[in-house]
Amino acid sequence: MTVKGIGAVFTAFVTALLAGMPAMAQDSGGTVGEPHPWQLGLQVSASPVKQQLADFHNLLLVIISLISLFVLALLVYVVLRFNAKRNPTPTRTSHNTVLEVLWTAVPVLILIIIAVPSFKVLYFMDRTEVAEMTIKVTGRQWYWDYEYPDQDGIAFSSYMIPEDEIKPGQRRLLEVDNRVVVPVGTNIRMLMSGGDVIHSWAMPALGVKMDAIPGRVNETWMRVEREGVYFGQCSEICGTGHAYMPIAVEAVSKERFDQWVGERKAAMNKTDGAAGSQLAEQAR
Repeated sequence: MTVKGIGAVFTAFVTALLAGMPAMAQDSGGTVGEPHPWQLGLQVSASPVKQQLADFHNLLLVIISLISLFVLALLVYVVLRFNAKRNPTPTRTSHNTVLEVLWTAVPVLILIIIAVPSFKVLYFMDRTEVAEMTIKVTGRQWYWDYEYPDQDGIAFSSYMIPEDEIKPGQRRLLEVDNRVVVPVGTNIRMLMSGGDVIHSWAMPALGVKMDAIPGRVNETWMRVEREGVYFGQCSEICGTGHAYMPIAVEAVSKERFDQWVGERKAAMNKTDGAAGSQLAEQAR
């Protein structure tokens, strides 16, 4: 088989492999927002940002595979064509203008091909111009604080459920006592900050990874396209509890989200009322 034929076969194989990756990832467990044993490829995309990141990843995979195949073919050709047996008298050529131009220009063109979609997705994932709601995230040692400014300041802390308290169906080291509940089909502005050291709020299935730095507010966004539970973790080595501050996002319908907001407000009012009664009793 010729080099061109090998390249065609390899390209077809890579294309078929990439096309099957999302299905393989989804078939490996059912829930798209978590990793699965022996999963092939990235987690199934559940947001526009993650979809563009996955497409860019697949493009790079094809490019680097073709480059590797081309370099391998060149090495094999040189070994077979210019070995000592076939060329007892080697050529004395020291320069080849055409080759020198090509091996300078072609890498530049490849970098340009990579740069265009790279900058496109970089700006797309930066922030949303039309935010329908905002969530403020504060990383702490070693848990997360969440606040919903647009929902009358709903706020809560989210801790990992200890291993000895995990119930059947819950994910070890991933499940939390308070999930971040968001509505599907909504542009959500995410404001990240740190309360002590640098943390990183990372959600693979949603294409979000943003550092939470003390004294600084970083902004990103997400839009969850389908209902479900999505798991992530802190991706910055923030101390001894780094491995024990997971993230759980529960995407629900807009109607269910409004209901959850009402339930949270009622719980907050009940807590405030109980605290006020205790203070009054103490004053007496």
